[in-house]
Amino acid sequence: MTSPLILGQISLPFHQAAAAVVARLLRELGHDVMLQEAPHEEMYEQLEKGAVDLVCSAWLPASHGKYIAHFEDSLEKLSILYTPYCIWGVPPNAPADLTSVADLARPEIASQFRKLIQGINPGAGISRFSRQMITEYRLDVQGFHFENGTLDDCTSAYLDASLAGDFAVLPLWHPQWLHTKTTPRELSDPKGLLGGQDDATLVLRKDASAKLSEDGMTLLRNITLGNAAVSELDRAICRDGQKPDQAAAAWIIENRRLCDRWIEGKSDV
Repeated sequence: MTSPLILGQISLPFHQAAAAVVARLLRELGHDVMLQEAPHEEMYEQLEKGAVDLVCSAWLPASHGKYIAHFEDSLEKLSILYTPYCIWGVPPNAPADLTSVADLARPEIASQFRKLIQGINPGAGISRFSRQMITEYRLDVQGFHFENGTLDDCTSAYLDASLAGDFAVLPLWHPQWLHTKTTPRELSDPKGLLGGQDDATLVLRKDASAKLSEDGMTLLRNITLGNAAVSELDRAICRDGQKPDQAAAAWIIENRRLCDRWIEGKSDV
């Protein structure tokens, strides 16, 4: 009997959402799929050791590339599920002459902002990028400081500040449910420290390919969710209280024809 396919998901809701769609479609094709969750660094350690067969999904090359660089030859890169990118955002009503991260170093701008920039876990690309930005844009001189926390810490800090009529910097990314609730104004990043656009890639250990049928491999080479779909799934989980599998099931029903095209080997959306 073939052992189960271990599908790794990073412990954030939008990763759970994408993985739930992949898992459900693989199970439809007769695969025994087990989900395994861990933070960023730990997930890639498990992938390297073979404790995980497939990760949904690696943000390459900038955000997660450093985690797989030393064992990349043992992996097969399959479909690009969506195209994420990191941002620093501010409320839409923030000063009109605030257009760049560099502007936050101006005393007349900095004085209007809460100085805590609340992030998520330390292994996330946005966290690494944000810590570097504090230093390289000399925002620490104006009292800005970045702190790690949970996803709820991050989104709540921004929403609470907005509710109080204060300005706060939001270190976030696309896709994410918050963009369906509010529209943070993205600041330009002249130094290019936010990493640019990544490809959210399904990465499979080559030695685990035997666990997948031909139909399963076809699916994994063609599935393409897109940023809007992942944001929609993320919102269903974070705001509507759905379980990832529940949100995935509803999404698949609504997008049945598209899912069938992936299984048929067609990746066009």
